Amino acid sequence: MSPFVPSEVEGLGTNVSRLRSTRTENGEFADFALYIHWPFCVSKCPYCDFNSHVRDSIDQDQWRDALLADLAHEAALLPGRSLTSIFFGGGTPSLMDPATVAALIGAARAHWTTADDIEITLEANPNSVEAARFADLAAAGVNRLSLGLQSFHDRDLSFLGRAHSASEGLAALAIAQRHFDRVSFDLIYALPGDDEAKWSADLDRALGLGTSHLSLYQLTIEPGTRFASDVASRRFTPLDEDGSAVLFELTQERSAAAGLPAYEVSNHAAPGAQSRHNLTYWRYGDYSGVGPGAHGRRSGMRTMRHRKPENFLSGLERNGHGLVEEAALSAVEAADEALVMGLRLAEGVDAAAIALRFGGGDVVDWQRVDRLVASGHLIRHEGRIMLTPRGRLVLDHILGMIAADQPKALAAG
Repeated sequence: MSPFVPSEVEGLGTNVSRLRSTRTENGEFADFALYIHWPFCVSKCPYCDFNSHVRDSIDQDQWRDALLADLAHEAALLPGRSLTSIFFGGGTPSLMDPATVAALIGAARAHWTTADDIEITLEANPNSVEAARFADLAAAGVNRLSLGLQSFHDRDLSFLGRAHSASEGLAALAIAQRHFDRVSFDLIYALPGDDEAKWSADLDRALGLGTSHLSLYQLTIEPGTRFASDVASRRFTPLDEDGSAVLFELTQERSAAAGLPAYEVSNHAAPGAQSRHNLTYWRYGDYSGVGPGAHGRRSGMRTMRHRKPENFLSGLERNGHGLVEEAALSAVEAADEALVMGLRLAEGVDAAAIALRFGGGDVVDWQRVDRLVASGHLIRHEGRIMLTPRGRLVLDHILGMIAADQPKALAAG
């Protein structure tokens, strides 16, 4: 194998062939994932553009019943499928009553056949109140916790609008590691003023905390967030692109050297510890989305729920589900999405397999691909297209260039 080919490709065959071969009699993928969205937070972080809402009070019984009803609607549309993962996202799912979590897991198991090794992830904030629920969440059936540490520094946590301190975060991580076999945590870097020395020390600390999965995200200024307003009004200046690129490259090198290489642009894991749920997204498998604002992709359809919690409840009362949009994906749309999602992975994409799956022609312009191979941004290996470390820095640009029938300027050789 070429030294430039990511080592993750060596173990690729089993997972990908399994995804392709497990189909129902109608030709659909039998395996699928379930996403459950809890839309509530204690406060809104200034960088967050997720569907999260702050409410003075939450009726846990009402929301348990609502999510169970929305889940039952999805189950009626997907009989005979095998559920491989459940992901509780938000918002802040660790604010859920553990009894609600247990009820939803139980209902999912009743509706579908579940894999023996089903992965059940819940996102959590490391506040001490929420950490006190970890034992009950594990008893409810959660077997993987994703913890939003975000930083080891109180000053940065204050800037990010987080409600926990650095010491609380580390204490919560220790509690999580006692109760869950699999724990991941998030950090946000490339903050204003970040440099190699600071981030290098943070990486050393993160990689030494004993988890097998890390999500390491560069700060992104998303439209509509408070940070977008702050930047527009010059309250702070984001780290420049060159500085961010240096920190990104450092992240890739150090995590790989520590045995947690990047299997996706921002996600790093030891072999076998990748998030199976998120791999379903990136490998373009089917998933159902339940709860306010949840997206789904099932049986060739794109689905979306009402975003505002109150609208979700009203829609559920009227229609028996929270759907606001359900639209068929064309072969061209599906192939393009599969390309966009798959190229984020270190394993890359099999463009010919995507074309075959969706019954169309080439999904990439091979001349442009070859130009990007020559310029050191892409690799072609045994039918797959993969990003090089250099290519990962300009992923969005590459995606815009290589998609078939998209007239773009060719990369310089």
